[in-house]
Amino acid sequence: MTLGLKLLRDLKQSAGQFIAIVLVIVVGAFFYTGLVTLSSNLSAYTKGYFAEHHLSDLNVYYNQISAEDVDGLRDIEGIRHIEGRYTIQAEQAFEDDKASLTVHSIPVSNEINTSRMMEGRMPEGPNEILLDSHYAEAHQYRVGDPITLRVKDKDMMFTISGLNENVEHAKKNETQDHQAYGIAYISEEAIPEIAGGFFYNEILIDAKDGYDIDKLGQAIEAHSASLPYVSQVSKERTFNYSQTQQTIHNNKLMSRVIPIVLFLIEAVILFLIMSRIIDSQRNQVGIMKALGVKNRSIMLHYMGYPVLAGVIGSILGYVIAAVLFIPLITTSIGRSYSLPDLTFSLSLFTILPPIVCSSAFGMLSCYLSGIAVLQERAAQAMRPKPPKKMKRLLIENMPGIWSRLPYSYKIILRNIFLNKQKALASSVGVVVSTVLLITAFGTQTALLKVAGQIEEVYTYDLRMDYAAGAFPDLAALPSGVADRYGLSTYPVELIKGDDQENAALVVTEQDNQLIHFYDEQGDRISLGDHGVLVPKSYADQYRISEGDTIQLQFTAPEVNQTLVEMKVLDISTQYSNPSFYSTPNYMKSLGIDYHPTSLLVSVHSAADLAGVRSFFEQDPQVDAIADKDDLKKSAQYILKQNSFIFIMFIICAVILSFGAIYTISSINIYERNRELATLKVLGYPKRKINRLIFSENMLLTAFAVIVALPISGYVYSIIIQALSSTHQQIPDQLNLVILLASVVLAFILTLLSNLMLRKKVTRIHMIESLKGVE
Repeated sequence: MTLGLKLLRDLKQSAGQFIAIVLVIVVGAFFYTGLVTLSSNLSAYTKGYFAEHHLSDLNVYYNQISAEDVDGLRDIEGIRHIEGRYTIQAEQAFEDDKASLTVHSIPVSNEINTSRMMEGRMPEGPNEILLDSHYAEAHQYRVGDPITLRVKDKDMMFTISGLNENVEHAKKNETQDHQAYGIAYISEEAIPEIAGGFFYNEILIDAKDGYDIDKLGQAIEAHSASLPYVSQVSKERTFNYSQTQQTIHNNKLMSRVIPIVLFLIEAVILFLIMSRIIDSQRNQVGIMKALGVKNRSIMLHYMGYPVLAGVIGSILGYVIAAVLFIPLITTSIGRSYSLPDLTFSLSLFTILPPIVCSSAFGMLSCYLSGIAVLQERAAQAMRPKPPKKMKRLLIENMPGIWSRLPYSYKIILRNIFLNKQKALASSVGVVVSTVLLITAFGTQTALLKVAGQIEEVYTYDLRMDYAAGAFPDLAALPSGVADRYGLSTYPVELIKGDDQENAALVVTEQDNQLIHFYDEQGDRISLGDHGVLVPKSYADQYRISEGDTIQLQFTAPEVNQTLVEMKVLDISTQYSNPSFYSTPNYMKSLGIDYHPTSLLVSVHSAADLAGVRSFFEQDPQVDAIADKDDLKKSAQYILKQNSFIFIMFIICAVILSFGAIYTISSINIYERNRELATLKVLGYPKRKINRLIFSENMLLTAFAVIVALPISGYVYSIIIQALSSTHQQIPDQLNLVILLASVVLAFILTLLSNLMLRKKVTRIHMIESLKGVE
């Protein structure tokens, strides 16, 4: 009971210090509970959502296929269920804008890629349409409203029967732009009016559990030899599924890396704080021992301090995560994906790891710090430590310099070198804080660099994606076109030993001036006819170097699963959508036929852009058109989707840094009560005492910053490496601006801590401090 009252008194006397410790724990608990909830809930939801609505395992495309031919494929081994449908691209014109829609027919007995109805009902006649709810909201459509779509150069009127979300379009495009792109579904009765006859051009496959999808795809292709077969895409290669899985993968990495880093920093700060608290109360430990209090009780008394801070900090972190983090990620994921009824809820179990970690770290630091004091006899512990012998400082041997130093600076230097261990411990706390600040600013700057590189790499004005086999005659392009280059993207697998990794190979002309490549130093590199450019993300993962030979297997059925060996021409830094790049001539030398499917163009002037775009919009073979605005949207989208986490990381880094600096400075003042009281008795002005402490803390901060700079580069590279993957490269270089900003902020936090601690110096009682030992 008495020790409990003492603990409360200690908390009251050093409330600011206790609050600073709690804030350190709050940050770790906040990020842990928030990121773990994001990762686990999103993973569990998507797994259940994809299973419930039977996301297709394989999509196979034909120019046209009859219902009888679809039935003929049902007996292929590995197929559980098969459905045919008709898919076409449509457009909708508005007063000052256009939108494109992908329109699917709904199979009569629909079991694959089923819809989640948000409002209304399924279409029942040829003039009814089911519209995706996000597109409807963007254009203020409601159930029962008429909608006019332009399909195959003719306008068709439909009535909206319902609003839905479909599992196959959880991720529509890079920027999830519902204003410019939508999804619609029609009944099979509308197919003859649109297509001019009843047939399908796509089949959906639900494979048997565990069956090899590649083997199934080959069997379907072989069975389609007499049919107008075009291509096929497995579930793993669809944009929708691959982007969703990549997001889940990245979130899992963040939920592991960031909390671990914060918990380790929290452990260091708690260790420094608790060791200094016990050391500063050495005489109180002696008094308790003299009064007969057992060593175990004394140890448990001091362990109660970090345990109480851990419980309070973890609960506050949990509550703040529920109030702040969960709404933010709900909005962010809702903007990134169409996942109906997805909610994020914190589990009470997520509060346990922060409590356990913070309490364990604090109790361990108490044990390691207090064991030496407890081993002393009561009388020995109650006596002040014998004064340390101090040799003359090196600078004291220079009379010309030492004699000119103000007395206050002599005190500072003597105090630092007399208490080297304490000064080092204080510096360690500031080092950790500075490293965290540099890492936080570095990650945010890296995010800005990722977004900025998109417009540096791609400098075209327009990109047109064509239907298979419909690439245009380049001689027939309009006069406003300045440069034009074709390209094609092939799905491939990188094979390295026993490892296989999905990738994309982009083939384009060697002299393509609308796509730029950069090495790790930011210098331009070029394509060549005797090798392939490898993205650095893959090179780092699989230890690929310039001049090596790699194996790529083409997974598209039209290339017949060809396996080729390619020489590495160079390593290319690609932060967003990393791909392998090669030229048509090199592909030809490997026996691969090159057929471009996309066209990049630049125009002479802005006045020519509208006319050139209109030319391509009128081409029925063009499936999609993208321009510079789409690139800017993509860059802005990357920032919007990720910046809030890193901004929170920066804020939390500031809180951690302030908590560490404030607490350590507070303990420094407590330990030097007798010294500071002596100065006050000798008539030292209050402002000079404050300046003395301020100058000493700033000097320690300067030393810590110098030590932190090389350490921060190493720590930052480890974190970036942990967050990076083959499909995502993050810049791992810190620039001078980041370092300067972090250093300045560390000094500002030190200054703020000193200003807040001035009252603590003012409240020092001279007689009590000087007579306290006696």
